[in-house]
Amino acid sequence: MPNNEKRLEVVEEIPLYRGFFNLSRIRLRHTLYGGGWSPLLERELFHRGRAAAVIPYDPETDRVVLIEQFRIGALGHAPSPWLIEIVAGAVEEGETPEQVACREAREEAGCEIRALIPIAEFFATPGACSEKITLFCGLVDSRGVGGVHGLPEEQEDILARVLSFADAWACMEQGRIDSAIPIIALQWLALHRARLRPGPA
Repeated sequence: MPNNEKRLEVVEEIPLYRGFFNLSRIRLRHTLYGGGWSPLLERELFHRGRAAAVIPYDPETDRVVLIEQFRIGALGHAPSPWLIEIVAGAVEEGETPEQVACREAREEAGCEIRALIPIAEFFATPGACSEKITLFCGLVDSRGVGGVHGLPEEQEDILARVLSFADAWACMEQGRIDSAIPIIALQWLALHRARLRPGPA
């Protein structure tokens, strides 16, 4: 029978880099499913903290607001490092994920959230990064939304577009959307958008 007792011992945490993001080397051991303890392990941990993301959705027109921006993580790994994504941002001290979702929708897409619907909380890349995402669907009026947005002081250059849900889904199926967070958001919307739209479900 597997050992269900899970214990962890952190022996040492060594700061490797402190800047906009932080990186540490952690030496640890943990209990094993077969019994006993693991050998001493060394792992690097990229500290990212909490983040909030929101897919703006207009239930009246069945349209979504997607953004496109340059992403350094996609450099050399994708057809283009300009990725199609949804609105997202870091949760700063004293903020709630809901506040961040509304703020980032204004800053990155120029739209106002009328109501927020929680979708899920999840770790983005737990093999090496501590970032945990709170994901929402944000109900919006998409009329007049679009264009270039972002904060100049953060060197943001973000293109916002309004697409029908069908076109956004096609982008995902064609591999043009290849970032995890918008894929999760679109899949949730595919399951739930009928109940968000006006009229009989």
